Amino acid sequence: MGMTCLFQTRKCDTPRPFEPPAWACHFNSCDELPYGIDGHRWWQMGYWWVELGGEHHSIHDTEVLRHELLRIAYGVWDHIKNHCPMKKEAENWTLEWIQFLPGKRESRRYIGAHVLTQNDIESEGRFDDIVAYGGWSMDDHNPAGFNSVRIKAPSTIFHPAPSPYGIPFRCLYSRNISNLMFAGRDASCTHAAMSSTRIMGTCCNMGQAAGAAAAMAVEKGILPRDMPPHIDALQQTLLRDDVYIPWLRQRFSPLTNQSRLVASRGNPEPVRDGINRPVGNDLHSWECTAGDHLAYMFPRENIINSAVLILESGLDRNIAMSYHGAYNCQAAIMPDGMPKAFRIEGLINGQWLELARVDRNRRRMMNFRIDRKLAGIRFVLEATYGNAASRVFAFYIE
Repeated sequence: MGMTCLFQTRKCDTPRPFEPPAWACHFNSCDELPYGIDGHRWWQMGYWWVELGGEHHSIHDTEVLRHELLRIAYGVWDHIKNHCPMKKEAENWTLEWIQFLPGKRESRRYIGAHVLTQNDIESEGRFDDIVAYGGWSMDDHNPAGFNSVRIKAPSTIFHPAPSPYGIPFRCLYSRNISNLMFAGRDASCTHAAMSSTRIMGTCCNMGQAAGAAAAMAVEKGILPRDMPPHIDALQQTLLRDDVYIPWLRQRFSPLTNQSRLVASRGNPEPVRDGINRPVGNDLHSWECTAGDHLAYMFPRENIINSAVLILESGLDRNIAMSYHGAYNCQAAIMPDGMPKAFRIEGLINGQWLELARVDRNRRRMMNFRIDRKLAGIRFVLEATYGNAASRVFAFYIE
C-alpha cells in the first residue's frame, strides 16, 4: 500500500477563490477522480485515495512521491473549487492546511516468532499468547493508488475480518535478534494481515502490549523470547491497566471475590466478572442513578490498600480524533452518562465515612489509595454529565 497527503479546509463567511499553483494536476471531470463525484462530496480533510507508492520503493522514493502527491492534492482542491458541479457548495471553503510529510501505510516489517496471516485473522486469532486485538477489515489498496482510476480498477478491496480478532505476543518480538521488539506497522504480519492491523487504534494496542512486556522483561532480567512462560502475568498486567483482550477475564483478589457485594438497586455482580466493558449485547456493568451506592461488606475488618473503579466513558460513541465525520465534535464533550461527581466511603465503627471525593471526573479508570482498616467500602454516585443513568464496569479492592 502507498502513502497519502491529506489536506484540511475551513468554511468562511464569504467566498474564497482558489488559484492553483502552475505545477498542480488538472482534473476537469469528476470521472478523473476515484469514485467519481460521490468520492469527493466531503472535503473537510482531504482523501485517503490521494495515494501513491504501492508500485514504488516506499522508503527510497518518498521525496519523489511526496512531490507528486502534492500535485494531486492541489489538483483535487482545484477541481472542487473551480471545475466540479459542486463548486457552488464549496464557494466559501478555503484550503487551511496541507500535509507535506506523506502518511505511510506500509513499509518494512520485521519477522517475529510468528507471522500473523490472513488465515489467522479470519479464524479470529484465538492465540494462547494474545495481548492485543484488531477489528478493521483487511483493506487491500490497489498498488496503483490514485492512478487506479485510469485503469478502471477499484482503489481498494475490503476482505471481511472478525471484529475483534486476536494478535499474539509472538508477533511483537524478533525471531532472530534477541533483544528486539516492535509494534504497529512494522510488526510481524503478512501484507494481507497488515492491511487490517495497520489501523492506528490497533497499532496503539500493540504498542502498549510491547511496552508492558519490555518492562516486565527488564524486571525479570529476561529477553523477549523468554516471555512465553510469563504470558499469563503479562495478560493480567494489561487487563489491570484497562486494556481489553478478547476472551480473557481479569482476575481479582480473594477479598474482592469472596466479600459480600450489595447495591442499592439491580444486580451488582457484573462489576467483578472480569470483563470491564460492553461485549456484544452483554453490558458487563451495574447501572446506577444519582444517590445509588455499591458496597463490599466484610465479615470482619480488613486492611484495604486500594480500590479501583472503571466507569462509564461512552465506549458506544463513535469518536474520531480528526475531522472525519460529523461526530468528531463529541471528542471535546464529556459523555452524558459518565459519573461527574461521586465519593468513596468506608465503614468505620458502624458509620460510613468519606474516604475520597471526585467532583469533576474526567477519567474512566480511577485507583484510590485507602490503606485503612475497614468493615466495608462503597461507591456512591452523586451526579453524571447529563444522563439520568450511569454504569460501573468494575469495582475491586486489594
